[in-house]
Amino acid sequence: MTVIVTPHTEEQEKALVEFLDRMQYVYQSDSDIIGLTERHKQEILKRDNDFINGKTTARDWNAIKRELRVVYT
Repeated sequence: MTVIVTPHTEEQEKALVEFLDRMQYVYQSDSDIIGLTERHKQEILKRDNDFINGKTTARDWNAIKRELRVVYT
């Protein structure tokens, strides 16, 4: 079963997460899905600019997948 809940305030969100944790429910929040740190965001922007300015070529997709496995496993 899937239930989608949209809290209206940070306090409601905090209370909901505390309840789910206390009841030992398994849940996933949208913040769990994103997972990019500020450092990752800056690296993406840098690589994008380098590519646009001709300073680098496109990266191999297999190399990208290897890096993602390290982050998300």
